[in-house]
Amino acid sequence: MQTLYRRLLRILPRIGVKVVDVGPGTAVVFRRGDRTVLPVGSGADLVTHGKGRYAVTDAGADTWVVARGSTKRSMKSVPFGDTGARLLLDEEVPASGEREFQLAAAHYLCTQHVAALLELNRVNCVFDVGANTGQYGKGLRRFGYTGRIVSFEPVSDTFAKLQRSAEKDPDWHVYNFALGREEAVQSISIDWKSMNSLLPPSEYGKERYKRFAKGRTEEIEIRRLDDVLQKALEGIADPRPYLKMDTQGFDMEVFAGAGERISEFVGMQSEVAALQLYEGSPGMGEAIAAYEAAGFGVTGMYPVTREPATGRVVEFDCVMMRPESSEPVTG
Repeated sequence: MQTLYRRLLRILPRIGVKVVDVGPGTAVVFRRGDRTVLPVGSGADLVTHGKGRYAVTDAGADTWVVARGSTKRSMKSVPFGDTGARLLLDEEVPASGEREFQLAAAHYLCTQHVAALLELNRVNCVFDVGANTGQYGKGLRRFGYTGRIVSFEPVSDTFAKLQRSAEKDPDWHVYNFALGREEAVQSISIDWKSMNSLLPPSEYGKERYKRFAKGRTEEIEIRRLDDVLQKALEGIADPRPYLKMDTQGFDMEVFAGAGERISEFVGMQSEVAALQLYEGSPGMGEAIAAYEAAGFGVTGMYPVTREPATGRVVEFDCVMMRPESSEPVTG
């Protein structure tokens, strides 16, 4: 015999009320539009407005991802070991996008790794050398770093954009000069997007990037890091600085300009070259050996660029810390 509940569900449409029967003892009642019931898992359903199509992907442990699109859309959820994190992948993305995916993942993981190290090592001042328009500083803030940022960018047009990035952040200081081994005024090649450099491109670099064939130069000021360190750290009671360098082949010159005061840095980050883009820039082995000789140890290596044809890594972001700097505070 039909229950009163079922009889009521049959009567409602006759008086202009729409019904979607979801299951035993459950129904959605509405007057206008359409509703679609989408099963998302054992004992769970999603009721949507309209007749749109949706795809559901199981993301583990009573978690589902619902995406608008064809119900045949193929997604997969990949666990990251035992971390509890999962990666959602669209299986329709062609295999040709694999390298772009890896570079994007490396950039994310590098930023996350650095943010965790800054917290672990109680870093309270990050020197952002080769700041460009402030991408690195913004990334630090997104990942939770709240200490001081001191950014250096010598190119005038780019510096103006950096100023705008930092203008609402009272503990983000910006300077319109470069850092190097010695004080000087020198020409820098510009209009190379984010690859402006004080060094000329190598033959390999010219083949790799057509932008090196164009551009112009600008006169900039170069100062030593040990000369600006005191002012940059002013007001910090117990400075624990971290040095990030991304200067298109000039990192070792910046590093040399720190002199003996490099010992004050608890960690550092440098873009090291597996393949030489600029004449006179050190190779990856030479650069890492110099950093290790100053007491830093590698904690992470992340690809920055690859050759499209071969997949060879052109440059890595090398993250390094002093082994003793993360010792727990006592007393």
